Amino acid sequence: MATAAAVVPAIAQDAPPTAPTLGATPLRRGLPRVAGGEPWPPAGLAPAAVPVIVASAVAELPNVEPVAATVVVETIVPAVVAEPEAPGVVEPVAATVAPAAEAHPAQVPAPSAHVVDPVAAAKPAAPTAPAKLYGSRTLAQWIKRVALLVVGALAAAGILVLAARGVTTLPGVPDFLVQYPGEYHLPDTAEPGFPWWAQWAHFLNFFMMVLIIRSGYQVRTQTKPPAFWTPKRGGKKVSINLWLHQSLDILWLLNGLVFMVLIFASGHWMRIVPTSWEVFPNALSALLQYMTLDWPVENGWVNYNSLQQLMYFLVVFIAAPIAAVTGVRMSEVWPKNAKKLSKIYPVEAARAVHFPTMLFFVLFILIHVFLVFSTGALRNLNHMYGGTDEVNWTGFWLFATAIAVTVGAWFAARPLVLAPIARLFGSVSSR
Repeated sequence: MATAAAVVPAIAQDAPPTAPTLGATPLRRGLPRVAGGEPWPPAGLAPAAVPVIVASAVAELPNVEPVAATVVVETIVPAVVAEPEAPGVVEPVAATVAPAAEAHPAQVPAPSAHVVDPVAAAKPAAPTAPAKLYGSRTLAQWIKRVALLVVGALAAAGILVLAARGVTTLPGVPDFLVQYPGEYHLPDTAEPGFPWWAQWAHFLNFFMMVLIIRSGYQVRTQTKPPAFWTPKRGGKKVSINLWLHQSLDILWLLNGLVFMVLIFASGHWMRIVPTSWEVFPNALSALLQYMTLDWPVENGWVNYNSLQQLMYFLVVFIAAPIAAVTGVRMSEVWPKNAKKLSKIYPVEAARAVHFPTMLFFVLFILIHVFLVFSTGALRNLNHMYGGTDEVNWTGFWLFATAIAVTVGAWFAARPLVLAPIARLFGSVSSR
């Protein structure tokens, strides 16, 4: 009884030879066969690929019993026969057909009708979507980074507390803490409490600093601004985030100037400007008490401790002017034709100082808020928001309202909301 394994060779032998069909692809020519000869093969077109069809011919033969045979059919690959007497003649390579496997008829399964689509098999897998970036990192990377920072901060804090407690046991340190308890007496003309203008200046300062930090970070990290702003009188086109940052800077400076004028006019300046050299040993004493977690007694309604006084002085009279001067140098306000002045004060120096100054403000705000809540939240909040030294919830709810307004402005500071405001002072465009 005839089988497919015996028939397939017969089909290949009986098939009449056909002339190869030339395709449209030029032959790739290489080095000559002999020294000084022409490149091989000669110029011409490669023949088109011709598939060998075997399965249909086997199905039409009589008296052939289907068997489980593995038939591998390859496409005829044209090749150039390197014959000296017939250069350029193309001869197809014969298809490779694997012989059928012999099997007992009782063990032969039914032929499979499964057809594999070569196009689908060769199709590459769909690429996975890249993780969304928040700044320069993904959310998982930020969480991991923050977790490491928190663990490191807690470990460092524990080491500092143990070291500070060890310092307090050294000879002479207890007497130093008694002599300098952490604060000195203010002049008799210093009035206690916080006037209403100080409360408003405090709120506006916090409100604008939060938005300044947000817009400044956007300017530093943005790649494609969402919108642009151009002044009405002409000038350089800037991103709408930079317009917001510089506008808030102007309002923040105005608020600071009003605050300075009022504190010197009212005598309130003695609360944040040192009036005695004792401020330094008392500040050291207060720092040591904070580090040992045996914190100094808070009485901000009457007098700050010396460490607080130095920090407020640093923020108001040093850090704020540095932020203003470096910001002006980086802004469009700086005169472009002042070459000598620009050489004395290069913009690279301003950039190198401006960003660390912003980080200082961030650190100051975090520590300040932490100490306000950990040293008597209700009383401290009443000082600045309620205008009283009483312990009740008035200052807390006013503080909560201020936080809600600030958070609302944080999320509202988007091009959809900013564009109508920016058009009052210039033109807004998407490019």
